[in-house]
Amino acid sequence: MGNRLTQIATRTGDDGTTGLSDGSRVPKDHLRVQAMGDVDELNSHLGVLLAEPLPDDVRELLVVIQHELFNLGGELSWPGGELLKEPAVLRLDEALAHYNAALPRLKEFILPAGTRSAALAHVCRTITRRAERTVIALAATDPVRPALRQYLNRLSDLLFVLARVLNRANLDGLGGDDVYWQSERMKRLDNGN
Repeated sequence: MGNRLTQIATRTGDDGTTGLSDGSRVPKDHLRVQAMGDVDELNSHLGVLLAEPLPDDVRELLVVIQHELFNLGGELSWPGGELLKEPAVLRLDEALAHYNAALPRLKEFILPAGTRSAALAHVCRTITRRAERTVIALAATDPVRPALRQYLNRLSDLLFVLARVLNRANLDGLGGDDVYWQSERMKRLDNGN
C-alpha cells in the first residue's frame, strides 16, 4: 500500500490528476476515481446513520462495514492489490439471512421513509447501488476483482433489510412498520377523489 498521508494539501492535484496507491496518476474524472468517490460518499453517509439511535447489533455491524468499505476503496486505489478479504461478502450474506428472517414478507413495494434512521439507510442503499454501477463500469476497462462488485451488491440488499429493521426498532418513536407505496391512493388522487 502507498504512503500514509502526512499532509493534506499537497497541491499535486492542481493539474487535474490524482495519485493512486501504486504511485501512478490518473485524471480526477477517471472511472477508478469516481468509484473511489462513490465508496467514500457511501462510507460518509454510513457515518451519518451511525450518529442516529440504533440497536447495538446494527451499530456493530455498520462499524464493521465502514472498515470493509475503507478496504474496498483502498483496493480501488491500488490497481492489482487486494484489501477486501473474501469473508467480507460471506459476512454480509449471513447478516442478510439473520435480519431478513425476522421480518414479515413483503406484499407491496415500500417507500424509502419511516424513521430517520430507516430513511438514512435507504439513502445509503441508493449510494451503494451507484457505487456498484461505477465499479461495474470500471471493470469493463480495468481489472477489478469480482468480490468488490459482490460486496456492494450484497450491501445494498442488506441496507434495504436494515431500513425495515430500523423502522420496526422505532427508536425515535416515529416508525413501527414499513411505509407502503399506495397505488390505489395514487389512482384516487389522479381521478380527483
